Amino acid sequence: MLLIIGIVGVINAQVYTQTPTSAETHFEQALANGQLANESFRRCHRYLVGWLGKADSTTGLIPRNLTQSKCFWNAYDAAADNYPFMVMTASMLDKPLFEGKMREMLATEIRLTSRIDRLPDTYSFCKKGFLNDHIDSSQVIFGSAEYMKDGLIPLTEWLGQSPWSERMLGILTDLDKQVDVPTQIKGDFYGKSAVVEVGGDLLQVLARMYWMTRNPQWLRWGIQIGDYYLSDAYLPTRSTERLRLRDHGCEIVSGLVEMYAVVAVVNPAKKQQWQPYIHEMLNTILDKGRNEHGLFYDEINPVTGQVIEARLADNFGYTLNAFYTVYMIDKISAFREATLKTLNALYPYYRNHNWESGSADGYADAIEGALNLYLREPVASVKDWIDSEIKVLWNYQKPDGIIEGWHGDGNFARTSLMYALWKTAGVRVSDWQSDVHLGASIAKNALYVTVYSEKGWKGKLLFGEQYHVNHLHMPVDYPRINQFQEWFAIEPQKTYRISIGKNTQTVKGKTLLEGWDVVLKPNETLRLICQK
Repeated sequence: MLLIIGIVGVINAQVYTQTPTSAETHFEQALANGQLANESFRRCHRYLVGWLGKADSTTGLIPRNLTQSKCFWNAYDAAADNYPFMVMTASMLDKPLFEGKMREMLATEIRLTSRIDRLPDTYSFCKKGFLNDHIDSSQVIFGSAEYMKDGLIPLTEWLGQSPWSERMLGILTDLDKQVDVPTQIKGDFYGKSAVVEVGGDLLQVLARMYWMTRNPQWLRWGIQIGDYYLSDAYLPTRSTERLRLRDHGCEIVSGLVEMYAVVAVVNPAKKQQWQPYIHEMLNTILDKGRNEHGLFYDEINPVTGQVIEARLADNFGYTLNAFYTVYMIDKISAFREATLKTLNALYPYYRNHNWESGSADGYADAIEGALNLYLREPVASVKDWIDSEIKVLWNYQKPDGIIEGWHGDGNFARTSLMYALWKTAGVRVSDWQSDVHLGASIAKNALYVTVYSEKGWKGKLLFGEQYHVNHLHMPVDYPRINQFQEWFAIEPQKTYRISIGKNTQTVKGKTLLEGWDVVLKPNETLRLICQK
């Protein structure tokens, strides 16, 4: 455990180590970042309002998409990928919607869609009941796993304990009654890949819920699934002739590594048992699953090395999260080098790349992955790549706020919020309004913040926190899918110096986390420095 924390301290320090420059330069950068953050936030709010305008008039739930699936809400698409990021957007930008409509939608979803105990099934607005007359338990299990991993986990990382975390723990508790190791999932949603996807989903959920609750039930279940796959018979790179390295397949790689990170702390004997299999799995993927720039193919035969689908996976960052986590734990330099190889290739070779055959969702996932890894390895060209590609993603949005009119629109908001919080170093405002420009720039142990409003604004600056500690009680911030990055995390018991002009005062981090009061006159700009 001490080893892991030591490595993280060194890695995260790199984020803040820059060439010393004047305060004026940093404030200018903060102003420029504020413009980008403002555009990102405004686009996310338009997305939220746009999709609320498409909600079913009776139930208030949003449809799966705006074409052939307008008549139903389902767990593994609408609930997993779109609705949660409406909630997240509202939590940051629209308190009335967050406290009102978003909670109402959750209550309605629980009331109308719970079918096997608390496990959700597809609800038809047209039938005013379940879409399927008979229960397809495989689809219910798949939908439950997807809803938790893709939607409720990131909400819980962001919000901490909330009605949404309660919903997730309820689903997880009842799912434990239905499935142990998910090897019998059937259905035509994603074919055989649904089996490993559910296994990977559950491992990620169980790892984080174990950290959050320390409930031994989640550890036992996670080890049970891990023991199945990390074995001679079922290791994913030995036991199948088709391994997807994009979503709907790559989840098993990340999931096994997340549970490996848990046992590395709480069960060293199990960690030693699993280690050779984890290393073999990752080394096989490196040897057989990448192109010349270190990007992963969509699908390979891990046994023969045949590339089944040569399209490049937009989810490269999700898989590299696993490599980087094992590098942090076991100091395997090749796994860090794999991450650096990909990051260094993005700007020269993959600007405006045709991710996921031109889908906005492909850009959203690729940018998220790059942001997450950039936090750990701040390769300068990656910043330029992210700034370039976010504009491509934004160009997908229509004037009414809708992006492409399907559940993947939620990932547009997820990544845009992450991008905005990068530009503010995690700082946000308590009462958002569309003309507020909040930006930040980091230099060593100092945070330079600017806030500007054309109309004037009154509220609190809410500084970024250690979400992995405060909400999930994790001992280390290893990279993981859908986490919200900690760019300048304030620790409640530490002391910070706040300077505004010539006035400087010393405050506890707890004060900054509770909110720093600000009153801006029209066209006034606040310039604040926070020093560790």
